[in-house]
Amino acid sequence: MPFLASPLRFLIHYVATRPFGFALLTVLVVCASASAVGVQYAMKLLVDAMTGAAHDLGAVRLALFAFVGLVAVESGLLRAGAMQLCRMTVSTGVRIRLDMFGHLSGHQLSFFQNERAGSLGHRVSALTGSFSALIHRILMEITPPLIAFAGALLIFLTIDLRMAIVLALIFLIASGVLVTLGLRGDVYHKAFARKASNSSGELVDLITNIRAVKAFAARERETDRLRGFFEEDAAAQRRGWFFVERIRCLHDVALVILVGGILLWAVGYWSTGAITAGDVVVISAMTFRMLNGSRDLAMALIDTSQQFSYLRETLEIIGAPQTLTDAPDAQPLRPSNGSIRLENVSFGYDPHRPVLHDLSIEVPAGQKVGIVGPSGAGKSTILQLVQRLYDVQAGRILIDGQAIDAVTQDSLHEAVAVVPQEVLLFHRSIMENIRFARADATDAEIRRAAEAAHCDAFIREMPHGYDSIVGERGTNLSGGQRQRIGIARAFLKDSRIVLLDEATSALDTGSEIEVQQGLDALMANRTVLAVAHRLSTVVSFDRILVIEEGRVVEDGPPMRLLREGGAFRRLWAMQAEGLDRPLAEAAEPAPARPPATTVSLPIALPRPMGVRPSVRATRWSGFARRRE
Repeated sequence: MPFLASPLRFLIHYVATRPFGFALLTVLVVCASASAVGVQYAMKLLVDAMTGAAHDLGAVRLALFAFVGLVAVESGLLRAGAMQLCRMTVSTGVRIRLDMFGHLSGHQLSFFQNERAGSLGHRVSALTGSFSALIHRILMEITPPLIAFAGALLIFLTIDLRMAIVLALIFLIASGVLVTLGLRGDVYHKAFARKASNSSGELVDLITNIRAVKAFAARERETDRLRGFFEEDAAAQRRGWFFVERIRCLHDVALVILVGGILLWAVGYWSTGAITAGDVVVISAMTFRMLNGSRDLAMALIDTSQQFSYLRETLEIIGAPQTLTDAPDAQPLRPSNGSIRLENVSFGYDPHRPVLHDLSIEVPAGQKVGIVGPSGAGKSTILQLVQRLYDVQAGRILIDGQAIDAVTQDSLHEAVAVVPQEVLLFHRSIMENIRFARADATDAEIRRAAEAAHCDAFIREMPHGYDSIVGERGTNLSGGQRQRIGIARAFLKDSRIVLLDEATSALDTGSEIEVQQGLDALMANRTVLAVAHRLSTVVSFDRILVIEEGRVVEDGPPMRLLREGGAFRRLWAMQAEGLDRPLAEAAEPAPARPPATTVSLPIALPRPMGVRPSVRATRWSGFARRRE
């Protein structure tokens, strides 16, 4: 979006989206302002007709009709202009917010990790407000004073050239001085914009994490902390406001002096018969209107400058160039059997600190591959790269033989189903949350997906069934229920490739068993890449990859890796020891025994996919058993 590079280009772009509507708005405002000038001149004609020696009632009626008619025309045009302004800015505001969401959603994840969600939301809404404010300032507060100045100058030229020149100089000098003074206050308004954004972000952050606030009895201290942000916000707002009020006071003093001087000059001309009483009336009215207009113009110019400044600051964040985009010639992915290949892939969130080193992995279609290893080894990073949530720094990734950076991101994401450790749900109904995986799915298809994921039963027990609202981030559901909703989404999506990112690691034993039943059904006849913390959940897989420091250190069937006694065996032994220690500590002290010698291999592996009681039994009888 090149128009996000500057506030002026931003403004021009969105005005150009509705050229005829904004052109009509401009015509209405100009005509209304010209009518206002005509009202003043009609007043002069009416006074002259009433005070003239001829006492021409026809002239009086004509001037009166012109005066009333122009007042009515001005009012009608102003109302029509206001309604057109409303239509244009509101409809354009919808487009701006949609465009900004589209641009924001195209950023890679690191952008959102570095910015507060509340602050981003506030800035997107503020962009709409800035656009509306700028259009209002330019058309409703800058254009009318300029039209009034031009009209008054023409009227004064018909009365006295010297007076017209003096009044023009006064208008220009007053406006220039006010604008110069006002721009000095720009620093106050920038500070207020920053403080307002920070306080808004803090408030949203607290509301989002309200459970933590309550859990740690932190309401009072967080209120005190929030008070600090709000007080800084208010202090910045006061400084800017008072600065503007001081400028207005200065203008009001100058207005009294200048209007008084012009009126004395006009009365002096009238006393000599050089001008008529109507001229004095129009001079006084136009002088007052022009000098008030100079203040309004100056304030509008100051506000416009501030809006441009705030808009520039916001666009620097919202309009930051996207670093993850589709190639110009990108084509939709043509999914077939679901094979995955990583070729010499290197990647780091910080390019100077790589997470993956020259990684090559081949996953044939239909194979189930578990990825295990210590924390920070790069396991979840592999899944993120397969989804192209980040671009690799070296190498390439192919799905069904097609490089993922050569296909559109949307088509790639449609071809891959993901069940993360924490399923993210919207504050919507269960039906809508499952349908999120495929917008055109029928209710019957959603229910079949829920049945396959073993969540239909608990959904039907809820007060409103599938129409029950899950709460923000799914807080009305348990962890296991949220996971099963995530599995139902994956069923509904029906992709050939399934990515599981520690999908059961945060669950209790009962929930894990229920979720695992859904996962077993989901993985059937699909290509699966599963990051696992609990090794028992991938022990039935076709193949295990052990990742350490961004490299594959072991690759093969789980039974073979256990027999070989390498990295996978060590990880298994560590988990078994972690499970056995609490049991050993709880047991009665046993008589001293000679030192242990060897660890026997298990005769049978634990039942697949995390049935924890049998897992513990097997570990206890196999890996934890020591021979005397």
